[in-house]
Amino acid sequence: MGWIALSDRNRQVFNLNGIGADAGKAATAGEELTPDSLLIRGSIVVETNLPEDGRPQQLIRYNRDHPWVSRLSLQAIPGGAVVLVITQGKEVFHTALEHDAAGQADRLRITYSWDAPARWGRLSVERIGTDKLFLSEVRDPKPLLLSDLRIMALDPAQRQMDREVDYFAVSTRIEPVGPMPSLTARVPVLTSWGYRAAHQITRGDLLRGPDGGTTPVLATVRRTVPARGAFRPVRLRAPYFGLQQDIVVAPGQLLRLDGSDVDYLFGQQAVLVPAGHLVNGVSAMYCDGGDTVTYSQFVLPGNEPVVAAGAPLETLFLGRMRRKPAHVAASLLAGYDRSRLPEHPCSAYPVLKPFEAITLAELRAA
Repeated sequence: MGWIALSDRNRQVFNLNGIGADAGKAATAGEELTPDSLLIRGSIVVETNLPEDGRPQQLIRYNRDHPWVSRLSLQAIPGGAVVLVITQGKEVFHTALEHDAAGQADRLRITYSWDAPARWGRLSVERIGTDKLFLSEVRDPKPLLLSDLRIMALDPAQRQMDREVDYFAVSTRIEPVGPMPSLTARVPVLTSWGYRAAHQITRGDLLRGPDGGTTPVLATVRRTVPARGAFRPVRLRAPYFGLQQDIVVAPGQLLRLDGSDVDYLFGQQAVLVPAGHLVNGVSAMYCDGGDTVTYSQFVLPGNEPVVAAGAPLETLFLGRMRRKPAHVAASLLAGYDRSRLPEHPCSAYPVLKPFEAITLAELRAA
């Protein structure tokens, strides 16, 4: 099962057999889907910026009155809430979720997942760039018509989408939320036996850090996601940032940078910089290509950094997630024993804001 639809301002794609890396994987032999089928299990994902004027956002809206009533509305309400309303004939499904994002600098990823046979669903809001996650389980969600999802994806004239929305995508899976992987498959990561591609690293491998020490991998996570918004791949170019070769990572991948310029500009021994903040067309640039991208990452005991192509990169940060059973169950780590997951303290190093990262990148590129 996998991604079947992706839509933004520039591209609209829908394929029941899967798109991007999921091509040929979305429909199973036991479930032949047609445009008139019901999608009884799946997810809708929307990424958006909160508007500067504080207005309500009609993130996605779709209406059809003939030959039967079918409507879907996903709205962001000022003050911190999202509201989902689905109408099918005379039946109306409604759910809402409050969150704490209220400023124009906030970016949200909203995921609605449903499993109609299990009479279960979930609405979640993630504040992108933070570890803030808000969840709400819902009862008796309705399956969605694939014909409606197809029109929503392919025909911008028949749907309403707020100008602040980066994209929306449809999957035939219950998509996980929470901490996400951020290294593409071929990123070389230094182990005790030398460099290995990120996708080849498994539980128990020893990864070498910038200080020369080694740390065992407790778990690896991988996920295929839309190559848009906060998942849009970034190419970091050598020899910038200490890299020995170019690597491709997610915008949220944190680099650990140090040096005299860091000490001078920020009064810190080291700083953490999201790769997306470094995009300037020289040392870092967006790497557009397919509709989806697959990322990997590693869970280490203390959130230790690793060396990737010569540069120190942060690993998957869990914070105190293991204390929240619902968050673990909704994440990529749902299959792991929660009591065995580590707790990660916040880093002693600050995460740079976009303008701070640009200043540092320009100084190093000069």
